[in-house]
Amino acid sequence: MRVLVSRPYDACRRDTPRRGRRVSRAVACVLLALPLAAQSQGGTYRLDPVHTRVVFAISHAGFSHALGTVSGSTGTLVFDPDDWSSASISVSVPLGRLDLGDAEWNRAASARNLLDVQAWPVATFVSHRVEARDPTHASVCGTLTLHGVGRDTCLAVTFNQLQRLSLPPFHRVAGFSATATLHRSDFGIRAWPTVIGDEVRLRIEAEAILDRSAGAPSPEPAVPAAVPPAPTGAAPAMGNPA
Repeated sequence: MRVLVSRPYDACRRDTPRRGRRVSRAVACVLLALPLAAQSQGGTYRLDPVHTRVVFAISHAGFSHALGTVSGSTGTLVFDPDDWSSASISVSVPLGRLDLGDAEWNRAASARNLLDVQAWPVATFVSHRVEARDPTHASVCGTLTLHGVGRDTCLAVTFNQLQRLSLPPFHRVAGFSATATLHRSDFGIRAWPTVIGDEVRLRIEAEAILDRSAGAPSPEPAVPAAVPPAPTGAAPAMGNPA
């Protein structure tokens, strides 16, 4: 005696000459697929360096707040929108990509008495705790390493959305925004205190692409190649743009 086992998608594969039944079965197929789609949103994501950027603001002698950006960040994100507690992130920020909008400012910020990009070409952030506030907001705390110094730092993170990109190659993308405030003196960067403020405000916009081939995420972020040596610079002139 043969035992026939019915599978959820068998009905989707059967054909019938009746139009009404075809429509009903098409609807059934869509409904059956919905739980699978929901389950597939968790996974390992890779930061998209093109659509991920760090923006920072720091006082220019009290006159204004100079704005700078760092592009090209890379890293790994493990994320399930239904379970923030399982999330983790490991990020590398290439400080050689720093841009204050002026070549002289860039050289001064990268010099030995400030960021010392020649010796410390990358900043990293590795999370160790994620606390959800609601379905779209969380506090992500971890170790930020900058200028060779590691400090506990918490990011206020907003989960923007997770869906398939409408353009080829139709990746599944998760988008986030984040803010944080730190003090450069905590990382041993103390030069020119009367010209450059101590408080640094960060804003991060990030997109991460689902990595379907990923196994276990790398425990440490990749370190980009060292950038060319940056000369020791004087404080940016007061007349330079902020």
